[in-house]
Amino acid sequence: MFTIKGKTGEWELVIGLETHIEVLSNSKLFSGASADYNPTVPANTQVSFVDAAMPGMLPVLNEFCVEQAIRMGLGLNAEISRTSKFARKQYFYPDLPQGYQISQPAEEPPVVGRGWIEIMSDDGKPKKIFIERAHLEQDAGKLKHDMNPTKSFADYNRTGVALLEIVTFLDIKNPENNSFITSPDEAETYLREIRDIARALDVSNANMEEGSMRADVNVSVRRAGTNEFGTRTETKNMVSFKFIKTAIEYEARRQIEILENGGTVSQDTMRYNQADGTTSVMRSKEDALDYRYFPDPDLLPLIIEDETIENIRKTMPELPAATRARYVKELGLTEYDAARLTETVEISNWFESAIGDKPTRAKPIANWIISELFAHPEHCVLDKSLQRDDSLRIITPSDLAELVDMIATNDVNGKMAKDIFIKMLDGENGSPKQIAEKFGLKQMSDNGAIESVINEVIAKNAPQVEQYKSGKVGLIGFFVGAVMKATGGTANPEIVNKILKDKLS
Repeated sequence: MFTIKGKTGEWELVIGLETHIEVLSNSKLFSGASADYNPTVPANTQVSFVDAAMPGMLPVLNEFCVEQAIRMGLGLNAEISRTSKFARKQYFYPDLPQGYQISQPAEEPPVVGRGWIEIMSDDGKPKKIFIERAHLEQDAGKLKHDMNPTKSFADYNRTGVALLEIVTFLDIKNPENNSFITSPDEAETYLREIRDIARALDVSNANMEEGSMRADVNVSVRRAGTNEFGTRTETKNMVSFKFIKTAIEYEARRQIEILENGGTVSQDTMRYNQADGTTSVMRSKEDALDYRYFPDPDLLPLIIEDETIENIRKTMPELPAATRARYVKELGLTEYDAARLTETVEISNWFESAIGDKPTRAKPIANWIISELFAHPEHCVLDKSLQRDDSLRIITPSDLAELVDMIATNDVNGKMAKDIFIKMLDGENGSPKQIAEKFGLKQMSDNGAIESVINEVIAKNAPQVEQYKSGKVGLIGFFVGAVMKATGGTANPEIVNKILKDKLS
């Protein structure tokens, strides 16, 4: 169990997360306007009369967005509600043209009910994190405050894009049940799992850097070994794994300091300050908004038939957790490698295409992808959202498979393979074998040729030979270096070592 040491003892964390992911769809949740929101689209060019709240404009529920929510619910091992409703969540802010947000109220069953996902806990054991609900709602617009010194501007392109809000579950009646998030690292692991599931199902890009995945972070502390929950605070709209971890730790230490000094934690809504990694009060409980939910009179109850759910279930791909387990068990990868290779469907598909029917390629190909291709994503199809320069050489799975096979058969050594890889990055055409031929990047593995070079090296270094034979076996490195220099670094080191030891003994 993760704990933080205070002045008066150890403290435990209790963390709840409300994660918002933008649903991938062609049009918005209740209008026909394009849902392809991105910052490069000119402001207010993807706004319908419904989005702009023009009088008499009625919302029409996007069936595909509902299917996407069901798909994500199945990925979360969750119950799918056969009946759910939409309500108006009322608040007034410039980024909300309607003066309310269409959402699903907490007191009513949402599209997605109780579920769970499994993560690795801090002690390295599997741990189920329970999910209370996941509901559909509209996204708000975006305010821009940096375009004029005295004015703010509103861009409504994002207004009405479908959001799925996923809420973790704390069993208040059974506070000793620790199947919830208890550390900053577990919070990151949970959010990455949500992201990976959403991407695998093509429900969302779930990209925090672009704002298509955001989290509200609830934190409370309690004395280590006690079961009663403390008073929580909520830090809003976090869009970075790193900042979320920093915010959790800072907020926990802030609460601990208050409690150890005899104070009381207030149930406040917080903001995170990126500049110094601190949190500060945005509004207190007394100032909290009363959203005054009431059923949306323009939307009928949502009825989902069993057949719809089963048809979606039949199309479900292998989920990231199952893929990771398969990579570890069948391919011998580490947990870390398996996690990196399942971050997106594109990465795992690329990896498996490169392996082909040779499982022995798995580990070296994983190493090349993680250490090299991830550093040069513009040269391979590992991210479908990445904008590429068409003039660049694209490295294919077959390219990397051939390069790894050349190392395995001693056609090239590691340094040569890296040189070939760099030449591919520089735009050199041809397969790795063709590049190796063209630039003389082939390893000398002919025993007779290597033995001839070794004979010359031994003949020129008689004093060192005598010293080696008298017990200075560390001189083997001197002879290996001399042979490699004489062959321009192309001799196979394993063969060189074997023949040298045979001759020097």
